[in-house]
Amino acid sequence: MGQVTNTNPPATATPEPHEPAPTPSAPPPEVPKKLRGKPRQSRWGGCLPWALILLVLLAVFVIWKFPSFKAQAELGSAYAARVGCSCRYVQGRSLESCQSDFEPGMEMVSVAEDPATKTITGSVPLLASRSARYAGASGCLLSPAD
Repeated sequence: MGQVTNTNPPATATPEPHEPAPTPSAPPPEVPKKLRGKPRQSRWGGCLPWALILLVLLAVFVIWKFPSFKAQAELGSAYAARVGCSCRYVQGRSLESCQSDFEPGMEMVSVAEDPATKTITGSVPLLASRSARYAGASGCLLSPAD
């Protein structure tokens, strides 16, 4: 085998053409559907249906149980008014000390006093309010429910 010599010139004889840079206003090329990935779900995409179902079930439960909540609020406010009135006007204790006589679970019932009419009002905010008036020898009487 003989000696091989390089006959290529050191530089290319014709310069390669350069393509101009694409303009930013040109739309990107269309990607075929089969090459596209799955569409990205939104942040709440997977949880939103479950959250809505849970919210509807909670609303149904509250509507179904509302008469029970209201009845318990009426009972609690009447009890607080009657016990508070007896404690305050029959026993002569302060209204603050009378609140220790309430049953456990009556933390939502608030008690207010009207000394001019000797009336104690027990109330559960937004649900019920009942009053009891001191009637002398008869003790404390609940006022009729409205």
